[in-house]
Amino acid sequence: MKMFDGDYLFEDRHDAGRKLARRLSRFATNHPVILALPRGGVPVAFEVAKALDASLDLLFVRKIGAPGYEELGIGAVVDGASPQLVLNEAIIRNLAPSPNYIREEMRRQLAEIDRRRKVYCGDHQPIAIKGRTVIVVDDGIATGGTMKAALRGANKNEPAWLVLAVPVAPPSVVADLGSECDEVICLETYEPFAAVGAFYRDFTQTNDAEVISLLNEAYTFGLRSVGISSI
Repeated sequence: MKMFDGDYLFEDRHDAGRKLARRLSRFATNHPVILALPRGGVPVAFEVAKALDASLDLLFVRKIGAPGYEELGIGAVVDGASPQLVLNEAIIRNLAPSPNYIREEMRRQLAEIDRRRKVYCGDHQPIAIKGRTVIVVDDGIATGGTMKAALRGANKNEPAWLVLAVPVAPPSVVADLGSECDEVICLETYEPFAAVGAFYRDFTQTNDAEVISLLNEAYTFGLRSVGISSI
């Protein structure tokens, strides 16, 4: 089991993205869709999309809380051309929330996703991923709960091959998420695992302006093939 010695693995998210892109270079000929979890995953995914000359889009995930206990997630809504509802069946069986509650919460979270997508992407529609090679990217994973929902939502849209690609994560989380996709590419794994930011020299929070700027740059250089390539 590899222990973290405190040396930084990555200068910043762009450096992590360039290093991750080298491990993903074999997918370039598949013309993949790169899906970034905003906001921190966007600079990483931008470098991957740039290196692979691939389409870049965002993948929003919004938790659905239990009735009266919003911090307890009973499921999640995953964004895309065909948004997906992912439920935690064990919690659903125990709490038995009404179908009306779930439908209303899904509607509410989809409205928030739509608002955020418009802030970041303007009028550009999500890229369709059915039959495509899809690479889901974030800047790192600590517990894996959000990423698990993201992968399950993506899988419901029938990609030809679904890859999870991250710079760093705990080995136990990598093993767990491996069952949710076709392949996991993780540059480094450590146990015990510090916060994701501990592996970066510069882990300054990615802000909305940076996300918008990177998406605009990707679109300008043809990396966002909107409408042809999503969930």
